[in-house]
Amino acid sequence: MKILSSQQIRELDQFTIANEPIASIDLMERAASACVDYLFENDHLILGKTIKVFAGRGNNGGDGLVIARKLAEEGYPVYVYCVRTINKHTDDFFLNLERLQQQGKATIVDIDSSDCIPQLYENDVVIDAMLGSGLTRPIEGLMADLIEHINKNAYMTIAVDIPSGLYCDRTSLENGRYIIKANLTLSFLPVKLAFLFQENHPYYGEVECLDIGLSSQYLHDVEVKNYVISQEMVSPYLVAREKFSHKRHYGHALIVAGSYGMFGAAVLATGAALRSGAGLVTTHAAKTGVEILQIRHPEAIVSVDEHDYCFSHIRHLEQYSAIGIGPGLGRAPETANALKMLIQNYHKPIVFDADAINILSENPTWLSFIPKGCIFTPHLKEFERLVGTSSDDFERNAKQRDFSARYNAYVVLKGAHTAITAPDGSCYFNITGTPGMATAGSGDVLTGLITGLLAQGHHPKTAAVTGVYLHGVAGCLAAKKFGEAAMIAGDIVQHIGEAFLSVRFPRL
Repeated sequence: MKILSSQQIRELDQFTIANEPIASIDLMERAASACVDYLFENDHLILGKTIKVFAGRGNNGGDGLVIARKLAEEGYPVYVYCVRTINKHTDDFFLNLERLQQQGKATIVDIDSSDCIPQLYENDVVIDAMLGSGLTRPIEGLMADLIEHINKNAYMTIAVDIPSGLYCDRTSLENGRYIIKANLTLSFLPVKLAFLFQENHPYYGEVECLDIGLSSQYLHDVEVKNYVISQEMVSPYLVAREKFSHKRHYGHALIVAGSYGMFGAAVLATGAALRSGAGLVTTHAAKTGVEILQIRHPEAIVSVDEHDYCFSHIRHLEQYSAIGIGPGLGRAPETANALKMLIQNYHKPIVFDADAINILSENPTWLSFIPKGCIFTPHLKEFERLVGTSSDDFERNAKQRDFSARYNAYVVLKGAHTAITAPDGSCYFNITGTPGMATAGSGDVLTGLITGLLAQGHHPKTAAVTGVYLHGVAGCLAAKKFGEAAMIAGDIVQHIGEAFLSVRFPRL
């Protein structure tokens, strides 16, 4: 699914109007009807409440006026506050204001100064339709006072399309407290970039993206750099196996993981690699971890390091289709040196995680020697060690893209909406997963899963995107069984098979 810029969203609306064809006033009616239908289907949000709609004088305000008219028609007590921060208005706003006035069932009040801002009560539901996705400048004056008042006094706020004050595709931190803090945002497909960054979460609350039938032709043809990973994107890569195939057809994955006291990470990564479909999985571990791995995963081969406690050396790298290195690895001097030798002697893509990334952060000149198409899977702090800190999430995302381009690599920055950047500047955001995956070892599982997919011959981007999506699905399945608080990383491994089935055969 493509993510559009604010400019492209405007173009999508205009293309739909011109080519469906549909009058802009009727498209507004369709958008507002989708919001009202959602509210009726979830009537616990509005039943017995007084509806207070705050409408700007643009098309977002026009949406709010249609919502007000439709709710008033159903007998809800509706107050509409038309915010006059500017003198001009769009034609569709004015036409819908006339329709609302003619209906005569809603109370309409102009707000042209801070003295006119109404009181809000516990039984009120505020509908924010003041500013849409086209916002380009900081909030000030009356609008700032109004947003601050709503945030301080509203018990339930529902934003239409996007909370007022929130920019669609750049950081909104400059607006500070002058951004509506919505409990629910009723937005319209396609998904907006702003909803995928943590810094904006206090403002948009729960998001429902409603399909209002915007042009599929425009969406197909438009070129973008940002995508949401979808089942339709991933499922074609989960192909059936040939009848006469054997294990060598599905690659040989090597997991280099674990150190004294941290062999659990190796167990988790190995388990995920085995569940990924790789034909063979070898785990290289220090001597003290061999029995743990052989007992937990008899299906895996164990390559025994010369060192008792850490990774220090490995031979015969050419036999492996892909290598994943880092979970629980530690940063002993022997391990750092062995990682350097691995980079110099292995010429296929490598999945770098955890301590492998930390070692590279301490030795940045080594990055120039990594093979083309490597995959990095850092969490936030590991990424900051690699590229430095950022002032906001958008700057961090730009640094992530720059790193991918500079080193011809793929970066999987883990989080609630894990972001995967590619050397061509594109970025793929994941929306599967659950807060229950914020548990020790979850990242180790992801490393094993991506490495196993890479070993099977998937392109690095495909392996990263598919692995992240399946990892999230498996996490959701585990949370459904055990609950978010009680689930552990091993539960994710146990649900990888079911995740494959649900993505490839969604009706099972």
